[in-house]
Amino acid sequence: MTTINLSLVSHTNTGKTTLARSLIGRDVGEIRDEAHVTALAERYRMIETAGGDSLELWDTPGFGDSARLVRRLRQQGNPVGWFLTEVWDRWRDRPFWSSQQALRNVRDEADVVLYLVNASERPGDAGYVTPEMEILAWLGKPVLVLLNQLGEPRPGEQDRADEEAWRQHLAGHPFVQRVLPLDAFARCWVQEFTLLDAVGSALPEGRRATFAGLEEAWRQRRLEQFRASMAVLGEFLATSSRDHERLSDEGLGTTLRRLGQLVGMDSASDVREQAMACLAERLEREVRRTTDQLIEIHGLAGRAAEEVLARVSSDFAAREKLGEGRAAALGGILSGALSGLAADLAAGGLTLGGGALVGAVLGAIGSAGAAKAVNLVRGTDSSEVRWSADSLLRLSVTALLRYLAVAHYGRGRGEWHQGEYPPHWRPLIEEEIQRRQGALSAAWSQRNGTADDERALSESLAGVLADTARALLTRLYPGIRLPA
Repeated sequence: MTTINLSLVSHTNTGKTTLARSLIGRDVGEIRDEAHVTALAERYRMIETAGGDSLELWDTPGFGDSARLVRRLRQQGNPVGWFLTEVWDRWRDRPFWSSQQALRNVRDEADVVLYLVNASERPGDAGYVTPEMEILAWLGKPVLVLLNQLGEPRPGEQDRADEEAWRQHLAGHPFVQRVLPLDAFARCWVQEFTLLDAVGSALPEGRRATFAGLEEAWRQRRLEQFRASMAVLGEFLATSSRDHERLSDEGLGTTLRRLGQLVGMDSASDVREQAMACLAERLEREVRRTTDQLIEIHGLAGRAAEEVLARVSSDFAAREKLGEGRAAALGGILSGALSGLAADLAAGGLTLGGGALVGAVLGAIGSAGAAKAVNLVRGTDSSEVRWSADSLLRLSVTALLRYLAVAHYGRGRGEWHQGEYPPHWRPLIEEEIQRRQGALSAAWSQRNGTADDERALSESLAGVLADTARALLTRLYPGIRLPA
């Protein structure tokens, strides 16, 4: 049984404990926005193999007053030995006492040092880095520099620019093996693969075989979370695609009143009586339920936020069993009274896109011939309302937006809460979904089958989403190795 130890070190109040929480998936340590919160080095198990090998993460006290410390160390023939044998008062000289605890941990325990820097600062402005690099050089351990406090996820070129700036700044320190972005608040699990690859390369040859087993165990844990997440979203899309509300054949007047109430044309005594509102209500419940499942899969706490419907499409496809003599009348009324809503017979009947084409003026959508064609082509024996094909594509986009938001949520933030999505995510998702529109449409065409067909539909959609998510993660984090 072999133990590989990683020591998290940095200047005080740079986010070591926050990152430790995100990596190990538990609320360990204490987090406050002040110096020297972590008093003693604490060990946490990241992963253990069936054979008993383990990967341990040490959260250490932060360096303090590093410039003064280096001046003292330079005066000694054996700087580290002298410093570790001195007695420093824990309260009166807290910076030196904390630095002593960190150095002792690195000397005695660390196989690889993970040194965090505040990437919101320019390298030249982080005055603590140079003296702390000098201290780490005396210890002789391999160091990986992690760029923390990057903020919300950004386009990859911005991260690469930060990496390059810090890499150049640290080029004079040969013990620094790699510079990697790994934000404690917004890291993504695929970045952990890059970190572990770098750890493996930094280890002595004799410990790499053991570490390879630990790394594989870690990868499988994260990939299982990924597969479980895609299964949840595949089931969500399958359920949404099959959901519908049948409308009794009450005539055009009743149907129009229902449509009118939905958009505020008439006061509705109970909006949940409306078929479309019922669909929306069920969709909201499903979004909440599946977001909660994603949160649980990723080991986070908290419930889905209250803004669910603002982030999903509010489009409906209404397949009305229209009498031939009423089709033109319906078209005319909609063109005036419901301007701002899209009408698209080709998408499966009447598609109402709330907000999608706001301000557009509808033309007459039908005639007696058009109504007959819809009834004949669609084989519609009764009136019903269901999500349109376009809406399902948009639901696919928002499903992956939810997944990325949860997958990037660093545990250091505390309980889950929904924030704004980084603006570069949606265009990438829309592009990748568009490339797979054929596969999604083929799956949805089978949505009216048996329970076995529904399971097959869920699995098929999960497969398409997984393929899409892998493509997205590869684009967001170039160089990441993800299995097919």
